[in-house]
Amino acid sequence: AKVYFSKNINADTLIKLYDMINEGIYGKVAIKLHTGEPHGPNILPREMVKAFQAHVPNSNIVEANALYEGGRDTTEKHRATIALNGWDFCPVDIMDEHGAVMLPVRGGKHFKEMSVGKSLVDYDSMIVLTHFKGHAAGGFGGSLKNIAIGCADAKVGKAMQHNADFSIRGAHFMEHMAEAGKAVTDFFGKRIAYINVLNRMSVRCDCAGPEAEPPTIGDIGMLASVDLLAIDQASVDLVYDKPGSDNKDLIERIESREGLRQLSYMKELKMGNPNYELISID
Repeated sequence: AKVYFSKNINADTLIKLYDMINEGIYGKVAIKLHTGEPHGPNILPREMVKAFQAHVPNSNIVEANALYEGGRDTTEKHRATIALNGWDFCPVDIMDEHGAVMLPVRGGKHFKEMSVGKSLVDYDSMIVLTHFKGHAAGGFGGSLKNIAIGCADAKVGKAMQHNADFSIRGAHFMEHMAEAGKAVTDFFGKRIAYINVLNRMSVRCDCAGPEAEPPTIGDIGMLASVDLLAIDQASVDLVYDKPGSDNKDLIERIESREGLRQLSYMKELKMGNPNYELISID
């Protein structure tokens, strides 16, 4: 699996990386983004995303409401947060605003189907534009989490993965996310591509907003691939292999939550290839 990499994090490089993996992207395009809680300090640079969205014809941002209380648990509050955080430069489709739809989970041991935002099925293709970082429950949040939790509707799909009381933890939760992600990847087939941005990697997700701990690991760069497992595996490997010791907090977060089970279970589900070629475009 080819994974393209640049240490530069800017709009021109993002567009260049995308143009290397966009062979399957056509028609009405969903850009799946984590738009973050109000005033989140670590969300992706807005101007970079704005330039990228303008480069992709017939595209808009897609999101889904949150399960937990905060700035995104209703459509009304979510739209206010999207505007506050500066994502209203293009249409933003909150996919579960008008309900949900079930997608099959082929080969799953936990789920036979997964509930996702209703309008997901209105798109021809999807670009998964992910801020890679740590996560309080998942250990890390990469492309898998962005589509698994991120495309699930608030009332049913997110509760299926977490349990409504957030009691699902560790390897069990990672398997839930992988199966939910598989529902999305199977739906789009070859019409989905992935970009991970490894910057401002707090040990907590953008869902923590201003409460997220300041990043202790330096920025690494951006990755792009059409292989979900390869891009998340490469992102984790870059964190682990980073020279110096500023990666220890993020590694501890990944391992203490059994986050690496995301990768091994994706391999078991044949969701991609963990053996990748990292190709620098710098």
